[in-house]
Amino acid sequence: MTQTDGSPFAPHTAEETAAMLAALDVESEADLFDIPETVAFDGNFGIDPRSEQEIRGELSRCFAENNRLTEFMGRGHYSHYVPSIVDHLSDRAEFLTSYTQYQPEITQGFLQALFEYQSMVVELTGLPVANCSMYDAATGLAEAALLADRVRETTGDTILIPEYLRDGKQSVLENYVDGAGLEVESYPMDDGNVDCTTLDELAGDETVMIYAENPTVRGTIEEGLSEVGEIATDAEALFCLGSDLVALSILEKPASVGADVVVGEADVLGMPASYGMGLGIFATSDRYLRQVPGRLVGASEDRNERRAYTLTLQTREQHIRKERATSNICTNQAWVALRAAMHIAMLGANGLVELAEDCVREATALAEQIDTVSGYQAPIHDRYHFREFVVRSERPAQAVTASLEQAGFAIHTIDDHLLQICVTETNADETDGLIGALKEASQ
Repeated sequence: MTQTDGSPFAPHTAEETAAMLAALDVESEADLFDIPETVAFDGNFGIDPRSEQEIRGELSRCFAENNRLTEFMGRGHYSHYVPSIVDHLSDRAEFLTSYTQYQPEITQGFLQALFEYQSMVVELTGLPVANCSMYDAATGLAEAALLADRVRETTGDTILIPEYLRDGKQSVLENYVDGAGLEVESYPMDDGNVDCTTLDELAGDETVMIYAENPTVRGTIEEGLSEVGEIATDAEALFCLGSDLVALSILEKPASVGADVVVGEADVLGMPASYGMGLGIFATSDRYLRQVPGRLVGASEDRNERRAYTLTLQTREQHIRKERATSNICTNQAWVALRAAMHIAMLGANGLVELAEDCVREATALAEQIDTVSGYQAPIHDRYHFREFVVRSERPAQAVTASLEQAGFAIHTIDDHLLQICVTETNADETDGLIGALKEASQ
């Protein structure tokens, strides 16, 4: 490698660079770009040099200005206690420094861990095929819609989603399917669950895919999934179900209610709530094996008949598929998937179920307590709940959340008089304080 123009990263000689510029009829590399002067780098970052100690002190002072709130927030982002062993193991250099496991002869350990992650998703969903992660639940849902459009034999362009869907997830879906000429339409909910009667009326030949969630974004446990599956079958549409790894340990297996694809969040395990970075589930049936986006880790044998793992069915555009690729996703969340698999292994089957059962018990207990406080009704949906629930407040919701913030608590505002509260093992010991703050806020 020859250094060119002061850069150690340009693998071209000065003669090669000159020849390329001449072929393009430009004088310099800068002529290939149109960068406004207002944003162009002038050679000076404007950052005074400081020692490590000075920088750490400045950051500490900056972080100290943050409000230290106890969060009772959910709606797709959940906080569960992550055992310290997950940090210690996943921080090993062979995991942190590994990029994509293109060379199986030197990445067998990581590949096996991803294979185990896939196997865990398969066991929890009941579907036989799972990839080794997506960016997040939103991209998983969008990829499911594109898969449905590719495999559905009859014409149609409509994706049906519940009216209660997180705005960000719906936005990602709409952006994804716009290029495929698909339309996203919503169907109504009935007391927090799918209004199956209306959904049946809406679904028809034009329906490509029906999406439902369990638990829903409002924390209700969906009771009509089998009926939703039957409606999708009658309409010859794919049935996509959204969930998460903890909830799947005690809820009906998606395969048993007719789900063709399962998407959702896996970062509920192995990672703290990040409100941005995620880890997406994608599982489906054998018939769609070659339509799965992203990557799958497969198990095979080496020349000595020993079990070996390798990336297989990489249907992305970078490889031989090119324009026939099933997905534009060029990477995955391998390290985060590794952490999720470690967390599941640490909990074990019984521990995972116990965690999920706590999510039901704690939500039920907190809702019952709030319901006894004057000025509140909780939960507003007469359903079983998982982690979270919606509360009706006599006072405007914004006024209540502002009062709670002053008291050191953060919850969701979802309507003029509707609040949403999420409880897990990481904040369950703060519920008494929350109840007290709610009483003060109702005055």
